[in-house]
Amino acid sequence: MTSRTKAAGRKCDDRPDKQVWPVAGIGGARVNGYTLLPWLLLGLGALSNLLQGETPNPWVGGIGLLIFNSLYIYVAFRSFVPITRDALSTRLALLAMTVVTCTLAGLYGGSWVAFFPLLGLAVGAAMRGRHLAKVAIVLSSLGGAVAGAQSPSAGVTIGYGTFLSTMVTAAILSLGETVRELRATREELARSAVAEERLRFSRDLHDLLGHTLSVIVVKSEAARRLAPRSMDAALEQVTDIEAVGRQALTEIREAVTGYREGSLALELDRARSALSAACIEPVVRQSGPPLSARTEALLGWVVREAVTNAVRHSAATTCTITVEGTAKGAPPARADSSAWGRVRLRVTDDGAGPAPTTTPGTGLKGLTERLAAAGGSLEAGEGPDGGFEVRAELPADEREPATGGALAAPA
Repeated sequence: MTSRTKAAGRKCDDRPDKQVWPVAGIGGARVNGYTLLPWLLLGLGALSNLLQGETPNPWVGGIGLLIFNSLYIYVAFRSFVPITRDALSTRLALLAMTVVTCTLAGLYGGSWVAFFPLLGLAVGAAMRGRHLAKVAIVLSSLGGAVAGAQSPSAGVTIGYGTFLSTMVTAAILSLGETVRELRATREELARSAVAEERLRFSRDLHDLLGHTLSVIVVKSEAARRLAPRSMDAALEQVTDIEAVGRQALTEIREAVTGYREGSLALELDRARSALSAACIEPVVRQSGPPLSARTEALLGWVVREAVTNAVRHSAATTCTITVEGTAKGAPPARADSSAWGRVRLRVTDDGAGPAPTTTPGTGLKGLTERLAAAGGSLEAGEGPDGGFEVRAELPADEREPATGGALAAPA
């Protein structure tokens, strides 16, 4: 077989619409087409009549029995694949089974009327929709009428047995499929929860260590510069390094357990310290009503990331952090109604912006997704007067995330 032929074979095997034979069950029991085959034993009475020569025109009975059994097996295996179960060919097979059953029961009676409950079992396996009850009533009435033409008591028994086999089969198989789908859904939710937690930890660890290590590097450089001139000033920077390291350990432990919530005020204080150590003058302006804990935490992440990028890449002399909140009911700063009850954050520096060899936007990409999930937005680019500017906007009040699912972690 050539490589092209092998490739074609793999492509054919990997088709998403390839039909497979799934199983449905209750409590882990496997149920498929083979499960329905033992019920063919209901036709042993008719087969016995044929073999003992008690059936007139035995060739007609034998051919009819063969056709019915073949159609039953065909329908039984197609009933466990949604695509084939709802196919026209399956419906035509059921119709053909009905014609054969009525013909054989009408001609021979006796044991042959037992094919009506068997037909009901096949109908219940193949038809599990809202029209099943109507079909079951029609089928049981038909079976009762055909059997009742020979014996009234047999008519009642066959009608009731046909209805019961149809509805019970459909109920059991539908319940089995529901249990299987619920089990698959539960497993998928568990996998999603694990993936979401992994992404959360990866994202938080990136933001925590990126900022902390940048501050430690900047303060270490400041201590090295100050040591020859003022040992006290250098020791002050070393003390700050120790405090930053201890705080980083605490935050990492909180991130591992998932209990870390940022504080905007704390991040602003850290921003002042980090910018001053990098010889960048910090200018912080804050106004507006109190913010919810969720909004403060998200804005704290933005301040941390923006200041980290400014310290690493900007070579700026000044960095301005502005927080402006608009209370509900106050006139919005712009015309659209979405500006009511919003808080805006701008972090602007007068530096040269990120160096061409760096990728400061990777951390901001994750923050953009986090703010979008909370009903906000984040933009980053060149400021109006040059330099680099990060702009974030969020609802001032607490609200549920706008989108579901796990958020991508910043790289």
